[in-house]
Amino acid sequence: MLLSTVACGITPIGVVREEQQVQNTSGEVNRFMTALEHPLKAGIEQLRSAILASNADVSEHVKWNAPSFRYENEDRVTFRLRPIDRLQLVFHRGAKVRADSAEFTFQDPSGLMTWLAPDRGVVGFSDLETIRSQEAAVVSLVNQWVRA
Repeated sequence: MLLSTVACGITPIGVVREEQQVQNTSGEVNRFMTALEHPLKAGIEQLRSAILASNADVSEHVKWNAPSFRYENEDRVTFRLRPIDRLQLVFHRGAKVRADSAEFTFQDPSGLMTWLAPDRGVVGFSDLETIRSQEAAVVSLVNQWVRA
């Protein structure tokens, strides 16, 4: 399912996906992923590629021993790879609680997020089928989150 760039602020997946992925892919994360042993590694790669392809302003690096996505040089979304039987994306606003946390609001129209704090949530996946079926919604969430 392709989402409208206007409606969701993301680029359609296709040939552009590969071109953009090269521009904002990190060698550090590539090396990390090569060495990674995780039962959902294919899903991690799928989400990683889709997120990077959807927004040329998103970059990546390794944080918390996992791939993490930055927007305007600020960490915003990070994979959580433990426990090994699942995968989570942690939506955050940096490592520390920000002074404006009480005023922060975010609407999750997908209902996929579990809120850990007013400005921190997670989306969890237990298998590849779930990752595949929720990819478009998760990519849309990431793009909304990084701009929030």
